[in-house]
Amino acid sequence: MTLSERLAENVRACFAGIWIQSFEHEDALLEIARLCHGEGWKMATWDIDLGLRLSGGTNSDTTDMAGSDPLAAVRALSAMADDETPSLLVLVNFHRFLNSAEVVQAVSQQIVQGKNNRTFVVILSPVVQIPTELEKLIVFIEHEMPDRDQIEEIARGVATEEGELPEGVDLERVLDAACGLTRYEAEGAFSLSLVRHGRVEPSSIWELKSQTLTKSGLLSLHHGSESFADLGGLESLKAFCLRAMRPHQGSTRALKPRGVLLLGVPGTGKSAFCKALGNETGRPTLTLDVGALMGSLVGQTEERTRRALRIVDAMQPAVLFVDEVEKALSGVAGSGQTDSGVSARMFGSLLSWLNDHESDVFVVCTANDVTKLPPEFCRAERFDGLFFLDLPGKEQKQAIWRMFLDLFGIEGDQRLPDDQNWTGAEIRACCRLAALLDVPLVQAAQNIVPVAITAAESVDQLRNWASGRCLSADVSGVYTNASGSSGKSRRKIPRDPSVN
Repeated sequence: MTLSERLAENVRACFAGIWIQSFEHEDALLEIARLCHGEGWKMATWDIDLGLRLSGGTNSDTTDMAGSDPLAAVRALSAMADDETPSLLVLVNFHRFLNSAEVVQAVSQQIVQGKNNRTFVVILSPVVQIPTELEKLIVFIEHEMPDRDQIEEIARGVATEEGELPEGVDLERVLDAACGLTRYEAEGAFSLSLVRHGRVEPSSIWELKSQTLTKSGLLSLHHGSESFADLGGLESLKAFCLRAMRPHQGSTRALKPRGVLLLGVPGTGKSAFCKALGNETGRPTLTLDVGALMGSLVGQTEERTRRALRIVDAMQPAVLFVDEVEKALSGVAGSGQTDSGVSARMFGSLLSWLNDHESDVFVVCTANDVTKLPPEFCRAERFDGLFFLDLPGKEQKQAIWRMFLDLFGIEGDQRLPDDQNWTGAEIRACCRLAALLDVPLVQAAQNIVPVAITAAESVDQLRNWASGRCLSADVSGVYTNASGSSGKSRRKIPRDPSVN
């Protein structure tokens, strides 16, 4: 339903207090004015700059009836009362004045009287900050962002020359990129693209969207050229995600993919896969830093969490990357004793969003120790799959060596070091050190101790937990720990203390 339709319903139902959340006041006011003109209702608007302006069923305005006094503006609504015709007073950005006891009391009395004399207080604001005294008297309406049809209409209004607006699949990409922008932002993004490229391109639109993320301070947009060709192995994981994220005919909420949870040894390519997935599927990769959601004031963390998730929904279609999620959520169990339950409430909001969100957002979370995650985080329908990324096999290592030898300009006829128990990150480190120090690969390998040796116990424990519980990232099916150990020889401890 449109804003005017919902507003008309509430006026006819005689809700005398209405709060409209909108980031586009001019468009909201225009829509309200059209509704009043069509229905023959009276309308007045007030803001701190222009004061009170009256407009009846026509477009003629009478300015400055109450000046810049918010209290006088609210009281002026009584003079507009008409038993036959509804009268609407639209107060723009009025949340700034609701910390005054006199203003709150005047609004409360006016809403109560409005039930009888058909006067309506409409507060237009970008945020919802309803005082306690008015919570039960005010109904809430959200002025939604423009849908795809409206965005396409804006694009065609800006790109009027032939060839400036693409068609077919390219047009769909432009509309995907513009989803979540306000009408003002979309018009500016299309104009910027015309100035820069001579036609509407998604890259300019994403640049504007990345500025929105930067201003919020809660999310970041990953810029990179990674692709699946830069990743050795992980064939099963790649195929699963590409198949799940392919376009579906007649797609509904039930068919939209949820995401994957990646568990694995450090350095096996979990984060690199997330960054490459967005480029492979033509989606932006949003990075959520859970630590950035924490605020110092009471209620700030919960509000920042909700705002970040709203931004993610607005950026659809997208890939949401949450790295090292077990470290961010490790304190949830003792949240009531450590931070008055803030972490638990933030975690609850995240769980609800993972299960209920209707936006086309593919969530990829990485973890090194899934045992630290609450069990409800990993249940079905929050993720489409739980994958384990083990140490790469022989074939995967050969592909990784070739890739990084080419990347760092190292001759491929060198003798390779013993790479048993090495991860892809350690192979890259060996190649980088060989190029940096100008030494052979075998000599550069002497500076590297693999994590499977330094943290052998943790790696074995992780493998044993994942065996039979997770999907394999390399081959189709459930992961099975065939190695049994990390390969590190352990010294036997004698039981007889006298031997020592």
